[in-house]
Amino acid sequence: MALIVQKYGGTSLADPQRIANCAKRAVAAREQGHQVVVVVSAMGKTTDNLLSLASEITDRPRQRELDILLATGEQASTALMAMAIHNHGIDAVSFAGHQLGIVTDPVHCKAKIRSIDADRIRFELDAGRIVVAAGFQGVSIDGQITTLGRGGSDTTAVALAAALSGSLAKATCEIYTDVDGVFTADPRRVNQARKLERISYEEMLELASLGAGVMHSRAVMFGRNYNVPIHVRHSASPETGTMIIEETPDMENVSVVGCALTPDLGRVSLRKIPNQPGVEATIFKHIAAADVLVDDIMQIEYGDCVDISFTVEFQDLAEIKPAAQRALDELGRGEMAVEVGLAKVAAVGVGMRTHTGVAATMFKALAEAGINIANITTSEIKITCIVSKEHGEQALRVVHDAFGLGESGEHGGKSAEMAKTPGHASISG
Repeated sequence: MALIVQKYGGTSLADPQRIANCAKRAVAAREQGHQVVVVVSAMGKTTDNLLSLASEITDRPRQRELDILLATGEQASTALMAMAIHNHGIDAVSFAGHQLGIVTDPVHCKAKIRSIDADRIRFELDAGRIVVAAGFQGVSIDGQITTLGRGGSDTTAVALAAALSGSLAKATCEIYTDVDGVFTADPRRVNQARKLERISYEEMLELASLGAGVMHSRAVMFGRNYNVPIHVRHSASPETGTMIIEETPDMENVSVVGCALTPDLGRVSLRKIPNQPGVEATIFKHIAAADVLVDDIMQIEYGDCVDISFTVEFQDLAEIKPAAQRALDELGRGEMAVEVGLAKVAAVGVGMRTHTGVAATMFKALAEAGINIANITTSEIKITCIVSKEHGEQALRVVHDAFGLGESGEHGGKSAEMAKTPGHASISG
């Protein structure tokens, strides 16, 4: 008997019939002898509708009240899912986040999980019940209802699987969504994108952080840290999807496994600031206090001055600008410039550790397409290029083609580097 955590997203629960279909999958797993926890998101566009209602009341809602409002969406889904399971003669019990022992930090609207007391869930599972858990929410240490922000239900599911894993066996987390699995690129943007049978946590983490919407980076991070196998699959199909697992040695046979596009970025540049120790610490102290993620940091020195630039997602610009201004005020010198209309295209693969020429292939493909590169960043398994927003989707397709990711293969397409690297045979289907 295994322990399975199934997570169903909003599109999978958009109406009563879809809820009933998801309930059948949970019941089928239970009838196979497994212990089952079902994590649910709010139905369809419920969260968007609740936010719209709030905006009709006030244009500046307090985040504490937003959390209380938004948490109702998942709570409705838990009750409806439990009812649907009851229709099959299987006992189920629904819980809101604060009943599940999910304790978070006190940050409203984007709280982080601090601990989970899984005893109550284990008690219900041992009694033979399916536990239906509200995703996206928890309770802070001072008793306030909190929500986890983007990807919160995925994070809830993987975190519960980690908390419920014992010394003898680990829980598996199944993420049910409206796509067949993880693809080499967003299939809505790249027609030749191909579903992957498996991908490493590190690769998925990079792709998720770059905007691959099928999984959120926080959920993948939980999976990696606690070695929780994650199966991403379609809620309306019996077919297997994509397994997110620990890296295996053969995964390095392919240099690039996938590409991603972050389609709408802004770049903040702080110019003519003093070139002295501690400047960076001062700037990013204020940025951190705004709780906004930044990327692609670049610094240019000239004489006694320095320019520091960084990119953020477009929707975060409103929060980042006052924080950056506070940093300039503390430094007593400098000016701020904000640039919009940017995008970021990335190639990701653990095989970059052992294959040369990956960057050259990517840069050549973009050059031949006439796409200018505004900035480049690299890591051990990732190369990203900042381009204009108008060229973003074209850049994604060009890079995808350059690495042959649309070709048949077990773990990614045949790359140009593999064909040229002695001792490495290409993987074919």
